[in-house]
Order: sequence, then structure tokens, then C-alpha cells
Amino acid sequence: MKRPRVLLVDDETDLLDLLEMDMARMGLDSERASRVAEAKMRLQQGSFDLCLTDMRLPDGIGLDIVRFIVEHAPATPVAVITAFGSTENAVAALKAGAFDYVEKPVTPEKVRSLVRSALKAAEAEPPRGGVRPLVGSSQPMQQVLGLIGKVARSQAPVFMTGETGTGKEVAARLIHHASTRATAPFIAVNCGAIPENLMESEFFGYRKGAFTGADTERDGFFQAAHGGTLFLDEVADLPLPMQVKLLRVIQEKSVRRVGGVNEEPVDVRLISATHQDLQAAVSAGRFRHDLFYRLNVIEICMPALRERREDLPELAEFILQRLSESHSGQAPMLQPAAIEALQRYDFPGNVRELENMLERGMALAENQVIDAADLNLIPIEGSGMTDMQGNAGLQAHLDDLEKQAIQEALAKTGHNKTAAARLLGVTFRSLRYRMERLGME
Repeated sequence: MKRPRVLLVDDETDLLDLLEMDMARMGLDSERASRVAEAKMRLQQGSFDLCLTDMRLPDGIGLDIVRFIVEHAPATPVAVITAFGSTENAVAALKAGAFDYVEKPVTPEKVRSLVRSALKAAEAEPPRGGVRPLVGSSQPMQQVLGLIGKVARSQAPVFMTGETGTGKEVAARLIHHASTRATAPFIAVNCGAIPENLMESEFFGYRKGAFTGADTERDGFFQAAHGGTLFLDEVADLPLPMQVKLLRVIQEKSVRRVGGVNEEPVDVRLISATHQDLQAAVSAGRFRHDLFYRLNVIEICMPALRERREDLPELAEFILQRLSESHSGQAPMLQPAAIEALQRYDFPGNVRELENMLERGMALAENQVIDAADLNLIPIEGSGMTDMQGNAGLQAHLDDLEKQAIQEALAKTGHNKTAAARLLGVTFRSLRYRMERLGME
């Protein structure tokens, strides 16, 4: 069986000797280069299963090699060695197309872990089936799907933006499913739903006896996602003290349990998401700039449903089919008038609102046919979809009552949204959507 070949690029002879010994112990063949030009020449002369390059070289930088490989040998994973604490270089390498990075001082454990992951990425075939797809053939959706395919091979953090209900978690699961981590756990966390005093123990776990009620040792989200992907939804809701701790975990790739002394290494890929403008939160001092820089390596913006109206017929059919399977029945048919009504509606709640609307339509439909009236949308002559004049007045009155109830609940709970949602008898997501719709965010 052919042994994998690794190209090692560094101008420090001692480090190259150590790396070569590590490769030999792992059963790998290696070649070495000390300059950018020499590395490019070796890449042109033969194929490699992995390239590991230092960032600073006598005749250029490691990014030159990363870009060369991305252009001429895209199937070859490339990782970079960066100076300790050099966040900018690490992020720049990941954005240029590097698979991953390792910080100095370079230890055998770090190198072996990276090499194993990189070779696994080069050989693995993405699994098929078993994950909910993103439906749509419009240009915005094709761009998103193209990005998902590109970022799935790397270990780079991904930052998902987009309005509530656009499918950010679905996209995150697709990235995980198409990556070499597909057989490992995918852990989704709603950062806004965790009380601040429990965040550290929930994220990092705790030792037995760490606090009152800690009767056993427990893993946190990072330990649960080890080897896989951790999806941080609504990351903008993290309080500043927790942001500091999260930044340290990203930098050190290790966590310390509450009540613990030693740090535990964790191998986790981070995908984060928010419907808020995180750059504005950084400017306002509510979100750390250095953490934003580490999370926002590759950004994927999920389009709103009103920006891809041409996908509505296909998407509605897919949702109806899925809903009917969960109810062990046959999918109803949408009348042309119902499809037209959907395409004229703005969907402030996006795909999630469409799902609720179609489920309601299924309940009201007769003879397995959904018409426009079953969707509870009333078209008016013109370009938009709105309510009748009288209904608009009633809706405004109901909105005022709803806003007042939310304001009172927030006041009673000290503006704790999780507690307010519990007081109102709705889910946290529902409260967040209602506040956004009423202009209270």
C-alpha cells in the first residue's frame, strides 16, 4: 500500500528534522523545502497528500504556498505553522484556503492530531442521506450551497448570518454532514436560552462537588462535541465574561471544567450564527472584536425567503411532503392561486413561517387540496399581500396588546428573555420572533 507523502516547508533545520521524525513514526514519507520557490517546484514535480508550511519564509510567506496549492492542487490539504498568539496570520491562512493551523511551539501531539485530521479529510467520501437539505435552485441558494461544499473540507470556523427562520442551523448541519466530522456529534446550542450563571458549567462541564448540587462529574457542550461540530446559535447573546472564556478555548483548543485544575484538549469545529448585526454589536462594545475576528473566518449569509421567491413552489412541495410523512398521510396539493398568494407574501418569519402556514393549510384543506383561503392570506389588487382595512386596524390593536404583555413580562424578569418567555407561556424562539416582528429588538 502506498505511503502518504507530506511536504514540509520551513527554514529552521532543527524543526524540519523533528517534523520528519514525526512523519516517519506515523508511517508517512516526507520531503522538505526551506523556501517558497523550492516548495512550489516540488509541488509541480509530484503530488502530495498534505503540505505543512511555516508562515514566515526567507523569500515569502506561507500564504503564498497556500494560494498556490488552492489553485494548482486543490485536493491537497495544506496547514500552516503560525507564531504563538498570531491570530491575524491564522485567520488569514484559513480564509486563503488552509485546512487548519498549528501554533508554535510545535509539539508532536499537535502535529500528529493535525496530520491525522488532514489525511482523513483528503480520503473521506462525504456520507449521503440522513440530513435535511436546503431546497431551492435560485441563484442565492446556489451560492450558499456552493459555499457549503467549499468550507466542508476545511476546519475553518464558519459564521452564519441571516434573518430568523432562514435555515442557518440546517446549513450548519449540512456543513457538518459533508465534512470528515460527519460520524462525530453535531451539538447545537442556543446561547440566548442559557442563564448566565449556568453558562460556564454548561459549556465546559464540571467536577463532582464543584458547587451545590454537583453530585457527579458532567461533560459540557465542548466535551460532548469532541471530534465533531459545535453550533453556537445566537452567539451575539453571549455575555462579555463568557466571550472571554470562549476566546481562550478557541486559542488553546482545551477547556477547564468548573471546579477542575487541569485543562482537557478538545477537537471541535465551531459554527456560529446570529440574526443580529454582530459588527454593530462590536462597535457598541457588546461583543469582543477579537472573538468576532476568530468566529467570522468564513461568512455565509442565508437569504431571506422574499429574496428567492422563485423557490417557493419547490420549497412548499418539499415541506408538505415532509409534513405528510410525519402524519402518515398523503401530501395535499397546492392550488395555483395558493402558490400565487405565497409568492406575493413577504414572509417576515421566512421558512419557519412558511412551515407553520402550510401546516395550518393542511389542517383546513378539504379533499387534499389547499387553496388560497386555507392559508389565511387575503390578496389585494396591487403588488403586495396585506390584510383588509378593517383587519389592519384589528391587527394593530392586537399588536399593541401583545407588545404591552411582553414589556410587562420583561419588566418583571429584569429583561431576562428566557424567564419572560416562560412567564408568557411561549418558547424563547417564539418570543424572540414576536419581539422582532413588533420592532422591539
